[in-house]
Amino acid sequence: MALNLLIDTNVVVDSFLEREPFLSMSRRAISLSKKYPVNSFVSASTVTDIYYITYKNLKNRQTVRALFKELFEFVSVVKVTAEDIHAAFALDWKDFEDSVQYAVAKSNSFDGIVTRNMEGFTDDAVKIFTPEEVCQYVEEIFKE
Repeated sequence: MALNLLIDTNVVVDSFLEREPFLSMSRRAISLSKKYPVNSFVSASTVTDIYYITYKNLKNRQTVRALFKELFEFVSVVKVTAEDIHAAFALDWKDFEDSVQYAVAKSNSFDGIVTRNMEGFTDDAVKIFTPEEVCQYVEEIFKE
């Protein structure tokens, strides 16, 4: 049994921009698949957001592309469908990006979303983890 997780924008951006104090746990959460039966994903819509934020800060296209190349060694991209967008609008949450993330995770039957923005997710059909929580959870359920 593998665990399927959607990684939120802020976790990847923390890793790419080396934002402290979040860097270590974000990188650990992103790379769980190296050690455990975990499939990690980012939604197609967040790839553009992550690229934009990272490029705006680093201002180096090659560096940003190298970061994505490394990310895609651990994380797959999941599509965002028209149904996901409609479901996100139906949620009527304050943060539309969070509602899209949630709709994508729900429609793909993911086991959870990894984010630092816990308050943005107000429905409990999909488990919401901080990077710290998901690392503890995975280590506990896949104890050797």
